[in-house]
Amino acid sequence: MVGYYYIAATVLLTVYGQLILKWRMLDVGALPDGAAEKILFLVRLVLDPYIFSGLAAAFIAAIFWMAAMSKFDISYAYPFTSLSFVLVLILAALFFGEPLNLHKIIGIVLIVLGLIVSSSGGKI
Repeated sequence: MVGYYYIAATVLLTVYGQLILKWRMLDVGALPDGAAEKILFLVRLVLDPYIFSGLAAAFIAAIFWMAAMSKFDISYAYPFTSLSFVLVLILAALFFGEPLNLHKIIGIVLIVLGLIVSSSGGKI
């Protein structure tokens, strides 16, 4: 059972990181054109505490993923990471007002159905 907690932590930390990065990018704007300006811009972003927390979440997610790999075959565990797509899509609609149309909803349903089929181990 603990392996599923590792997978859940991987997914949730990944989703957190993506949402934080998007939120901060909405505040700071687009990447500048010049090479020196781009480097300075990116350094400032990495030093932003929220962005740093998102990057740290990605690192911690990798640690949890390694723990999950000690419990499951990758062919079983990896499809669960597709839940990050589902959660990011739904939460981006809620927090950022991104469009959630019929095609995206069908995509979410297909991802979840694919996860159910792939994790069932031929028991359906």
